[in-house]
Amino acid sequence: MIFGRVKSLDSILATAEKKSLHRSLGVFQLTMLGVGAVIGTGIFVLTATAAQKAGPGMIMSFVVAGAVCVFAALCYSELASMVPVAGSAYTYSYAVMGELMAWLVGWALILEYALGASAVAVGWSGHIVGFLDGFGIHLPHALTVGPKIDWGFLEGGEVGGFINLPAVLVTGFVTWLLVIGTKESATVNSVLVAIKIIALTLFAAITVPMIFGHTANFAPFTPRGWGNPLGSTGTGVLGAAASIFFAYVGFDAVSTAAEETKNPQRNVPIGLIASLAICTVFYIVVAAGAIGAYGAQPVMNPATGQYFVEGSPELYASAACQSATAPLVCSKEALAYVLRQVSSPIFGQIVGLAATIALPSVVLLMMFGQTRVFFVMARDGLLPAGLSKVHPRYKTPYVVTIVTGVVVAVAAAFLPVGTLADYSNSGTLFAFAMVSVGVMVLRVTDKDRKRPFRTPAVWVVAPLSILGCVVLFLSLNIQSKVLFFAWTAIGLVLYYLYGYRRSNIARGVMDSDDETGSAPLV
Repeated sequence: MIFGRVKSLDSILATAEKKSLHRSLGVFQLTMLGVGAVIGTGIFVLTATAAQKAGPGMIMSFVVAGAVCVFAALCYSELASMVPVAGSAYTYSYAVMGELMAWLVGWALILEYALGASAVAVGWSGHIVGFLDGFGIHLPHALTVGPKIDWGFLEGGEVGGFINLPAVLVTGFVTWLLVIGTKESATVNSVLVAIKIIALTLFAAITVPMIFGHTANFAPFTPRGWGNPLGSTGTGVLGAAASIFFAYVGFDAVSTAAEETKNPQRNVPIGLIASLAICTVFYIVVAAGAIGAYGAQPVMNPATGQYFVEGSPELYASAACQSATAPLVCSKEALAYVLRQVSSPIFGQIVGLAATIALPSVVLLMMFGQTRVFFVMARDGLLPAGLSKVHPRYKTPYVVTIVTGVVVAVAAAFLPVGTLADYSNSGTLFAFAMVSVGVMVLRVTDKDRKRPFRTPAVWVVAPLSILGCVVLFLSLNIQSKVLFFAWTAIGLVLYYLYGYRRSNIARGVMDSDDETGSAPLV
């Protein structure tokens, strides 16, 4: 039965109370966690991807992606205030739609968090390489990019590449930091968030005044149109929105920290909505500044009359990208590159340095979210119990943190940033849609339960969230769609081989009763 084995909210809350993580995060730290998870590779790196897909119309892409996230955040806030435990969308799905759907959501979250963390690590690698190049320090090409890959469903990399060593190293550092402790990680993250905000403010202060003298840079506004959600290329304004949706993902990492939050009923909704609002304003202003100051028109292949695929080796090898004044779409560190071109190279180096210092915070938050989802899935018996072990000294789920670190490092070592981001988005959109469904279902099945935060106009907001997620998913390229369904099929096989028989509900135990989950279900 698809919607069977529902774990009641009371049971989930009892489990969290019995085996809870230490509550140490306040509203400021939560907001900084959200901002830290959101502002990162999406704006510092994927701005170039969005420009090649949509041109100046990428401003509308940020608006579209941000609007979908606002609707999803309002739904997240209601569930997070009702169920302030770790696990995010996975936990909510377990309570509303049953074990199978919860497993599929948790499985999809691996695409969001693990591959998302890998994408950010690769983006950080591009910044550190560019920053060092500015000082005449040139790292070996083979050790800074993954190998050339063309497997149909997976394309990317560069000729001569072997392994992205900087991405692997930063992943190892973040894994160690997460093992040390949640509060320590959040403190470091707050400092890194401040650095990112200062860098973006500097960029906006320099470029936004240039808009008024360069209005021609906004024409044509949508050179590749709005895009076709039923197409396979994932281009145009909607295609760009589907890609830079990655620039917003991570705000739900706030909800995964609910079990480690003081007064979560109040602080989690504030952290979710505040972090998303801050990031949306920054994105629109920064995108407008980049277009106005330097332009963001996509590059076309003169031999074929077709636009280059964003981030492709062919684009980087084109005559346009080899010039001293190459277009924005050619850069792997878009914002720093724009400042070097339109202002003093010093300011470009400052923004590049800020991104280099601060992007690890996004890796940290992505991995933080992944480990907490794994932790709860293991606590529920859907994954081996050993993954839910908490370190006796640091009070963190250290086993699953190390496992996650290895997976993230391997993906970052060999896969390109654009591919990782799009694949990550496919899992995110599915999870967001399920949360929105869950809010509506609970309004009917458990309407009397206390809701410290209520989604306003839920019967309008939740359907809009679902519709937006579906449109953006369809606007992804065909490779991302195929991978998502293949990943889901693998997840179903694993569930029926292990979780279906080993989950706490399947074994008739109430895991809130003891650490081994051996007490009978009452």
